[in-house]
Amino acid sequence: MKIAYTMAPGRGDTDLLLSRVAQTLAAQGHATCGTVQTNTECANGPCDMDVSVLPNGPTLRISQDLGQASKGCRLDPTALETAVGLAQSRLDGNVDILIINKFGKHEAEGRGFRTIIADALELEIPVLVGVNALNLTAFKDFVGPEAVQLESSEEAILDWFSAIQGGRKDVA
Repeated sequence: MKIAYTMAPGRGDTDLLLSRVAQTLAAQGHATCGTVQTNTECANGPCDMDVSVLPNGPTLRISQDLGQASKGCRLDPTALETAVGLAQSRLDGNVDILIINKFGKHEAEGRGFRTIIADALELEIPVLVGVNALNLTAFKDFVGPEAVQLESSEEAILDWFSAIQGGRKDVA
């Protein structure tokens, strides 16, 4: 099983890291699948959250504006499931790596990107997932002990991918 995860310390740092990794891998000629997240700071409150479906979009807003006084979860589950469906439709034997921006609350509760992660592993496609501390136990329960924790650096992730790729595909 070829699955790794990373956890960056700062808010939004994992999102930025996985976006850079996806861009680098695509520039190297690798076929990517999955999602990366972009956060846009808002003047009057929490950031807007968008996910881009790899390799070439679309970009979907997965947060919803619940008002300034709101304390609840701002995730738009319908938009998230749309992103999941789009990514799932692109997963095939030609994909070199599945990148999932976050194993979050939905995944911890059995929804979200869980099926595509399992499908990629069944197809022997390497999987890279962003995880936060709140959902780490649920992630480990889902994938088991074989998941490798990677340092939150582009170099560490690219080294892991190169090592596990094992000649799957010659790229330019």
